Amino acid sequence: MKLCFTLLLSISSLLIFSQKRKIPIDTIVITNHSTTIKGINISYTASTGTQPVWNSKDEPIATLQYTYYERSDIKDKANRPILISFNGGPGSASVWMHVAYTGPKVIHMDDEGYPIQPYGVRNNPNSILDVADIVYVNPVNTGYSRMVEDKEGNLPERETFFGINADIKYLAEWINTFVSRKSRWESPKYIIGESYGGTRVMGLAKELQNNQWMYLNGVILVSPADYKLYRTSQPVYSALNLPYFTAAAWYQNVLNSELQKKDLLEILPEVENFTINFLIPALAKGGFISANEQQFVAKKMAYYSGLSEKSILQHNLDIPTSFFWKELLRDETGQTIGRLDSRYLGIDKTEAGSSPDYSPELTMWNHAFTPAINYYIREHLNFKTDVKYNMFGDVHPWDRRNDNTREDLRQAMAQNPYLKVLIQSGYYDGATTYFAAKYTMWQIDPSGKMKDRFTFKGYRSGHMMYLRKDDLISSNDDIREFINNSLSKGKAAKYNKK
Repeated sequence: MKLCFTLLLSISSLLIFSQKRKIPIDTIVITNHSTTIKGINISYTASTGTQPVWNSKDEPIATLQYTYYERSDIKDKANRPILISFNGGPGSASVWMHVAYTGPKVIHMDDEGYPIQPYGVRNNPNSILDVADIVYVNPVNTGYSRMVEDKEGNLPERETFFGINADIKYLAEWINTFVSRKSRWESPKYIIGESYGGTRVMGLAKELQNNQWMYLNGVILVSPADYKLYRTSQPVYSALNLPYFTAAAWYQNVLNSELQKKDLLEILPEVENFTINFLIPALAKGGFISANEQQFVAKKMAYYSGLSEKSILQHNLDIPTSFFWKELLRDETGQTIGRLDSRYLGIDKTEAGSSPDYSPELTMWNHAFTPAINYYIREHLNFKTDVKYNMFGDVHPWDRRNDNTREDLRQAMAQNPYLKVLIQSGYYDGATTYFAAKYTMWQIDPSGKMKDRFTFKGYRSGHMMYLRKDDLISSNDDIREFINNSLSKGKAAKYNKK
């Protein structure tokens, strides 16, 4: 008997220790909630689960974890918008907009967007759940989303997921399945992407329309990273940073006193004009610029940026953003300023150097968002697993070749008269600057025939403008207005002669 018991115990121990930590491929947990949004009581369900990505043989090759919020008291789904939400990276989980922007809960922050303890979540009275249902999607290797082994225990090829075009293709397929499962084909559809998510949703607009036959009413780009422009080391990209330099320097109170006494929005149009008409042509001339023109441009750049003429000339008018973050306060306080939000301050080991040691804003956000999302999904949404929630996942190398996403969005808009675009940017974002976002907007449709279908909104904060209370309110209201203005309201999808 004793031998039998020992044998059973050994077998049980082997079974326990032979288990692999895996996320279920296809599962769902549904919970019921209520909240108050804009003074109105809203009841809703939260569906948290996983849904497979299929290959051409209809075999699961990955599973994506999502959270879907659906208002409970709306029966007419045909007129109820649905918003599909992505963050960026590439490699970022869809956590930031989920628990800080559009969702029914937001993390604990002070009014200016700085994290406070205890970490956790609270009701979001500004959520857009009153006007649209929302699904937050985690691409492969982010959040709880993972690749799936085949029968032989092999994972799919990484290039199936990790590249501009691969990412767009499999996500469009996944969205098709999701919309079918949730019976939302009749609903007005919107996609929103932050940062690299901007590239993603520009491409998804055409992929959904042309290969999934799913037509959208709106695309929302939040602090978009346009890789036709971003990190290209071209004169245009460098020049477009100057208005951001002005905004950050104004916030840190280091501009010339003549500018500093003005409101930021009084200054920026002047700087934008100088950038387009003087700085871009000057940088285009490279080393063949005349000494007089170079001196004139350097002096104006110093006036608009808070940097010295000497340092600007030493960089041949081409100022790296990393140098700006290190240099702006070097002689005043010795602190650095944040990359994603230049309101944040950092402390480096030495004041010398050409770039900061770290990003102070991102480290602050990580230590607030990470415990909050883990707590929220487990304790509020009742989705429990031993799999780690990846705030940032392993998705590199990322294939950036054949990026046609800007043109994809133009084609989707041209083919679909209903489709409109909203761009939202923070003035203090030094990673994907607001003026670069404007430039992208201008370049999407060179004909100018669709420019009345674009809307740009700027905010007095950074990359995640919604962390600041005033901007959380206004940016959500801007999405509400955008959704209302892009609904068909009985109008036919057609162009009229002009």
